[in-house]
Amino acid sequence: MEKLTIIKVGGKIVEDEDTLQQLINDFSAIEGRKILVHGGGRSATKIAAELGIETKMVNGRRITDSDMLRVVTMVYGGLVNKNIVARLQACGISALGMTGADMDIMRSHKREVKDVDYGFVGDVDACNADMLGRILESGVVPVIAPLTHDGQGTLLNTNADTMAAETAKALAKYYDVTLIYSFEKKGVLRDADDDNSVIPHINEAEFLRYKEDGVVQGGMIPKLENAFSAIHAGVSRVIITLATAIDGQHGTIIEA
Repeated sequence: MEKLTIIKVGGKIVEDEDTLQQLINDFSAIEGRKILVHGGGRSATKIAAELGIETKMVNGRRITDSDMLRVVTMVYGGLVNKNIVARLQACGISALGMTGADMDIMRSHKREVKDVDYGFVGDVDACNADMLGRILESGVVPVIAPLTHDGQGTLLNTNADTMAAETAKALAKYYDVTLIYSFEKKGVLRDADDDNSVIPHINEAEFLRYKEDGVVQGGMIPKLENAFSAIHAGVSRVIITLATAIDGQHGTIIEA
């Protein structure tokens, strides 16, 4: 089975000139089929402020009203996405910037209101693996922004970690998939204040124990939940690592 590498990169990395160029160089060096999924939250917050639109967050998650939806569509699908695409083209990579709405690659539904109304935030229903497979087989590298659609004409702000996991899960029936979550830390840390306290391997039982003990907390919890979901769905390898170490040899390896 042919190998496919899916890299998810956090917004902090793609929004800084130096770290972005390093990522572009490292991603360009990955051989074979590949996909890049990116964030862009800091840019969205900054541009929203410049437009006089208030950013509201609950538990680290963005409330997306109609004004904020316009901002994230412009920033994620436009500014951040096309900047990455242009950099990849300069490295000789035939990159295609996409949202989930493009070629209907990912559909979602508006998140149900329970304790919090997140507004135009999407929870993924389906990833179109056949269409993505055709794009990959044509030699094109998809660069996916964290936006999906509901099939009824509405765009929805969608978690990039989840989009990367759903893409990996859908394509696992066609490829030997490695999913790499890259961000500003070296991996899952035993001590949040010690960058060198990387946990080299973690299984689900250990994750639940770490979560209960408070070792793993905040945004790392949904990231790991997505990682285990991908492993259970047939993704060969999931790694959480530093954005400058996306060669598959570093970080925390997720085990079934």
